[in-house]
Amino acid sequence: MVLADLDPSSAKLLIGILGPILPAFSFLFILRIVMSWYPKLPVGKFPYVIAYAPTEPLLVQTRKLIPPLGGVDVTPVVWFGLISFLNEILVGPQGLLVLLSQQV
Repeated sequence: MVLADLDPSSAKLLIGILGPILPAFSFLFILRIVMSWYPKLPVGKFPYVIAYAPTEPLLVQTRKLIPPLGGVDVTPVVWFGLISFLNEILVGPQGLLVLLSQQV
């Protein structure tokens, strides 16, 4: 489906879905960035697993493309930037989905 083909009601539905999901994942990746400063954290235990479990599958795949630079894993920063960009482009104040939802 192409964004330009969306009717306003579908755009509103996507805003309702992506609106909370994208900021939540941004927050999770911020937590992962902070967690990376403490490599001895038990990431399999509560409360760390809350940020670890949903983000690690994405990070594993990204680490295959972007290896650690100087021993520093930059993949959480890459994902945070990508998700922030998508959030702004799609559901930000001038986002594509917002503009499509306002069409008459």
